[in-house]
Amino acid sequence: MAYRELPPPPGLAAVVRCLWVREAGAGEEVLVLPDGCVDVVVRDGRATVAGPDTGPVESVMPASAVVAGVRFHPGAAEAVLGVPADVLRDLRVPLEDLWGAAGRLVGERAGTDPAALAAALARRLARGPDPRVVGAASLLARTPHLPVPAVADAVGLGERQLRRAFTAGVGYGPRTFARVMRFRRALELLERGEAPARAAADAGYADQPHMTRELGALAGRTPGAFRAGRPGAPRPVRSG
Repeated sequence: MAYRELPPPPGLAAVVRCLWVREAGAGEEVLVLPDGCVDVVVRDGRATVAGPDTGPVESVMPASAVVAGVRFHPGAAEAVLGVPADVLRDLRVPLEDLWGAAGRLVGERAGTDPAALAAALARRLARGPDPRVVGAASLLARTPHLPVPAVADAVGLGERQLRRAFTAGVGYGPRTFARVMRFRRALELLERGEAPARAAADAGYADQPHMTRELGALAGRTPGAFRAGRPGAPRPVRSG
C-alpha cells in the first residue's frame, strides 16, 4: 500500500494540516487510529467526512483503490464544514449530508486529486477557526500533561469557556485530546523501536501497564504490536 502526504496549499496552511493520497493493493487492511483530526476523504467519487475518533477503525480497501483526503488541524474543521466537530465524533458522514448537492459535487469533481478537493473545500471557508481553540490544541499537543486551567489561562479563556469551545472545535474535550496526543507520542516511540517501558516513561505515562491499557483502549492492540521490526506490525494511519 502506497501512502503519501503533501503540504497544504499556502492559503490553507492555517486550516489544513496536509493533503494525502492512498493507493491500495489487493484487499489491504487500513488501521485508522485517533489523532484529534477531522478529514474529508474522497473515494469512488464520493466525499465523506471522517470525524475525530476515540478508538480504532479498521477497514479493507479493494484492489487498486485510490483515496484522496484533506486533513484539518485540530480545531479548524468547523470553520470549513460548518458544523461543530463533536457532532462528527466517531462517525463517517457523507459530505452531501452536511452540504446537500454541493457536497455531492465536491466528490464528483475532485476525484483522486487532493489539491482539487482542498480547493473545493476552501470555497466554503467563510471565516478562520477560533485561534484560541487552535492555540489550546497546539499547546496540548506539545505538552499533554498541562492542567486544563493552565491551558485556559494561556489562551485567555475561562476553564468552562475553553471546554465548550474546545469540544465544538476539536470534537472532544481538552483532557481527551491530551490523552490522544500522549497516545500518539507513545506510538511514535514504539515505531522507532523504543522499549515499551522507556516509551511509556518518555510519553508521560505513569508506568508501562498504564500505557498498555491506553493502547488497548485507543488502538485495540498491545505495545508489542507496534514495535519496529515486528513482522506484520500495523502502521497507524489517519485516513478516514
